[in-house]
Parts: sequence; structure tokens; C-alpha cells
Amino acid sequence: MAASTPVTRPHTPGAATGSRPGGRSARVRAAVHRAVEELLAEEVGDGLTIPAVAARAGVHATTLYRRWGSVGELLADVATSRFSGDVVVPDTGSLPGDLRRWAADVATDLADPDVLALMRATLGAGGEQGACACRGDREDQLAAMIEREKARGGTAPTVERTADALLGPLYYRAIFTGEPGSPDWARGLVDLLLPG
Repeated sequence: MAASTPVTRPHTPGAATGSRPGGRSARVRAAVHRAVEELLAEEVGDGLTIPAVAARAGVHATTLYRRWGSVGELLADVATSRFSGDVVVPDTGSLPGDLRRWAADVATDLADPDVLALMRATLGAGGEQGACACRGDREDQLAAMIEREKARGGTAPTVERTADALLGPLYYRAIFTGEPGSPDWARGLVDLLLPG
């Protein structure tokens, strides 16, 4: 069985351009991301503002406005960072096996209250940019599994169809019902997508 591999994401808005890894810029970004996650864990709701995040992170609000511009852009950056690489692309040797393991991992991730708080806040404040931050990496992971299956000579549904069949129910259960699906339930979604 081959090892799982993470999928890398291209540059996203809000991420520092040309900044050195490490250094002050990386420390500020890490402190701000941590502050956002802490405030969301405290269920501040509408209290998540640039000044509140800046105060918690120990930086000036002007730094946040200059770098992110708005709460929505900040949340999208935090979500993109959080959801990039949190679930790896499995390689079990078959598309059904890959998707079953992946769906179970996503279900486990969505059961984390901190993940749900971040997703809800990002979707609420970030508009389309927030939605893309919450789904982009996971769609890239699906695309990687589908392309690998095609390279093996197999047939596979489109990324859109797969996302509709797997991410749609997983995200709906987690975000709207408050009862995320279990890993076993998530694996069953694959059987509906790929019967037989």
C-alpha cells in the first residue's frame, strides 16, 4: 500500500507574497491565525472584528487591515491555511478505497467543533472567497484521486459529481444539522457514488 500524499495549494489572496518563510511576517500571520481560532473557540460570534483579533494577537489593527482588508478575507486566509493538508490524499490502489478513506477522514475532521466554528464564520463573512477557502483544497484532493484512477486505466466520475456526492452531504450534515456524519456513514456515501 503506497503512502498518502498531501496536495499543495497555489497562492491564495491574503497570503504574503514574496515574504521569507519564518521572520516577522510569518510570526505575525501565525499569531493572527491563532487569535482568530481562539476567538472562534470562545464563540464570540459577531465579536470577531479586526480590532479584537489584533488585540488578541498583540499587533496593531492597521497591520491586519493592510494585510487582509476585512474579516472575510482574514477568515478565508485562516480557513485556507487550516484546510490545506489537514486531510491527505490516500493511495489504497483503487478509487473506491481511496474515496472511502478520504471521506472517513473528512467526516472525522468535520466532527471537530473548532473546524465547524471556523467554517461557519468563514462562510458567513467571506462570501464566495470564504466558500472557496472551505472547499478548494478538498476538491483538489478529489481531483488528484480521480486523475490517479484514470492514469491506472480506470474510469471515474467527474470532480464535480464526486464533490456533490461526498462533500455535499458531509458539509450539509456538519454545518446545518449540528450532527456531523460518522466515518462509517461517510464511507457509505462512496457506495452510493460508485455502486457495485
